[in-house]
Amino acid sequence: MTAAILRKEIHSIIDAIPDQSLSAIKPLLSHLAYDYWKPIIEAANPEEITMINEGMEEYRRNPNSFIPLENIS
Repeated sequence: MTAAILRKEIHSIIDAIPDQSLSAIKPLLSHLAYDYWKPIIEAANPEEITMINEGMEEYRRNPNSFIPLENIS
């Protein structure tokens, strides 16, 4: 079953929930949506900071050695 079909079915189920029960399901749906879209961002460790700084310095020295994102397929 595709995600699109599942979403349609879930929307149908939500539409059928009695008004007085909507407040019970909202926290669960909010939690699921938040967890899915919540990015996991951690501070860079010293090795990663060194790699980032080296890459930035290389770009400053020779920007033509980099491929623009719009050119990557």
